[in-house]
Amino acid sequence: MLQQLNSDFETQFQTQPTVNAFAPGRINLIGEHTDYNGGYVFPAAIELGTYGMASLRTDQTIQLYSKNFPEQGIVKVNLNQLDFDASHDWANYPKGVIKYLKEQYPEINRGFNLIFEGTIPNGASLSSSASIELVTGWMINALFELELDKLALIKIGQQVENNYMGVNSGIMDQFIIGLGKEEHAILLDTATLDYTYVPARFGDYVISIMNTNKRRSLTESKYNERRAQCEEALSDLQQQLNITQLCDIDLKTFDQYSHLINDDINIKRARHAIAENERTKLAHAALTENDLHRFGQLLNASHQSLKSDYEVTGIELDTLAETAQQVDGVLGARMTGAGFAGCAIALVHKDSIKQLEQEVSTIYQEKIGYAPAFYHVRISDGMKLITHNS
Repeated sequence: MLQQLNSDFETQFQTQPTVNAFAPGRINLIGEHTDYNGGYVFPAAIELGTYGMASLRTDQTIQLYSKNFPEQGIVKVNLNQLDFDASHDWANYPKGVIKYLKEQYPEINRGFNLIFEGTIPNGASLSSSASIELVTGWMINALFELELDKLALIKIGQQVENNYMGVNSGIMDQFIIGLGKEEHAILLDTATLDYTYVPARFGDYVISIMNTNKRRSLTESKYNERRAQCEEALSDLQQQLNITQLCDIDLKTFDQYSHLINDDINIKRARHAIAENERTKLAHAALTENDLHRFGQLLNASHQSLKSDYEVTGIELDTLAETAQQVDGVLGARMTGAGFAGCAIALVHKDSIKQLEQEVSTIYQEKIGYAPAFYHVRISDGMKLITHNS
């Protein structure tokens, strides 16, 4: 793949790349829609991701090309004109990173060429946007020898999502993509950014990723609406509780004070965030104790909460997760990511993978009308340079 990408780089830009990098995608084992509510998340980086190559130029032009969107051609922008432009489509993600890096680092004083190729299916909720953000930042870090701290780049990635793309997401995606570790998940406290690497050892079980194959654009989803509902619930609770985030309280406390929340829908949204936070801590304990059956039960409970209280699943994700839950050899299944489409995951015995694929595919095609896709990938390291020839 890298050899072909190198050849494509030469074809597009008539020069050789000097930097090669990779940033993974991610799955979130559990802890959905807790990251912007000050709670815990439990993600892991995966082998699917975004490859990038780069070279410096002598002028002020930036050229961007993606093999995933060849119809867009080369997107050309000036180093000093990096505002959001809807016509640039996918290229706005790297442009946003470049804009915020340039504001902080005057060393970025000349243009460059960037090429990308992603192995993450578009719209699969495996965080292709954060992957391209961080691979862009890591290449620029190498091109200009910025010696960037990974956490600083992680925060810039979130800034791109929030302020440049207009999606009020939390920091989880960028964090795990930046700091992922092979065969480990990360238990991250999003309120403090304290984190712990947790061995993701499932014995004879594997994580199967099941893709709805329904395209979802996060900026077009109801993501921002859900966040606003949580903020309204928090504001109501703050009338009597001294808290700064919903996940500052446990479910018992929430049940005592939920009457303060004026809107029944907002009560459901807050209940999910707080209960999911508790499930995430319990899931960490279960995995640490190698209690995979308990871990699987928590996955099932998470999906039910996302369906009933947070209402971000939909028929496609429900069909995948709920069908998988009934398959012999599956300990648990849930949607992963922001929801509305994208992917679900199942914890399945290695001897039951084919059965899972067959049973889920049959029922999914009957209900939805087209087939899902399945991926069985290893948990990988975070973003990294592949080569750097100065």
